[in-house]
Amino acid sequence: MFFSNTVARTGAGALIIALAVALTPWTALADDAEREGWNLVWQEEFDYEGLADPEKWTQEYGFIRNEEAQYYTRERSENARVEDGRLIIEAHKEEYPNAAHDEDSGDWRRAREYAEYTSASLTTENRQHFQYGRIEVRARLPQGRGVWPAIWMLGENRRDVGWPRCGEIDIMEFVGFDPHTIHANVHTEAYNHAIGTARGDSIEAEAPWDEFHLYGIEWDEERIDFFFDDEVYFTYEKEADAGEAEWPFDQPFYLILNVAIGGAWGGQQGIDDDIFPQRMEVDYVRVYERE
Repeated sequence: MFFSNTVARTGAGALIIALAVALTPWTALADDAEREGWNLVWQEEFDYEGLADPEKWTQEYGFIRNEEAQYYTRERSENARVEDGRLIIEAHKEEYPNAAHDEDSGDWRRAREYAEYTSASLTTENRQHFQYGRIEVRARLPQGRGVWPAIWMLGENRRDVGWPRCGEIDIMEFVGFDPHTIHANVHTEAYNHAIGTARGDSIEAEAPWDEFHLYGIEWDEERIDFFFDDEVYFTYEKEADAGEAEWPFDQPFYLILNVAIGGAWGGQQGIDDDIFPQRMEVDYVRVYERE
């Protein structure tokens, strides 16, 4: 997922949680969330009903990146809600007014008067930031040509230094026209898709919309391992002479959960309007630090 603030570094395997705006209350840890060798330090179990908890989540708004077709709405239950213990991010085929519309603008985000699709993008920016540890999300994906769901992270300093200098960790990307493949990617100033040097890999996943799967990373000062259902299928290692251009990952990052429609990658083979609505369901998000 292309798009494009920092605290002191700690010892090996440590997890820093940056309190950017206000301290997020920690809830009781789920009994079934124990993982050998790890301590659970932050979680979202979605054990409530209604809109996503505003103390944990912010929502992007409008046309954002990649010339994607969807308009991200905010605090609109049709696109993002919690029900039956799961977060639902749902994309719809519908006409929706662009609040930033300017008919004289040359910016694609403002030039469109109406969107043809709506969806949602939830982030922990200015709520909770993470540095190192194990981050895992159990989710079921949407399907169909044109969908582009992602579970990913951006550096806290994005608004100061921009993308790709802030760094990007794509825990999971899926494009509907390639329906049995899960992708993991890393973007940095030196290694990113805009200059053809992005680092990543993929794994075959039979019908990931039928079942929930575990998507996650284990991240420390020297490497990031990406896994699918606990199988590691991509590792990004810090090079011996790496600087910030190659390794911007010694700083806090925030998490993003979104369902995009179309765009530079997701829309390469068009959008099938007969598939809507489509949803990504998230069972939980859990963050651990090593014992």
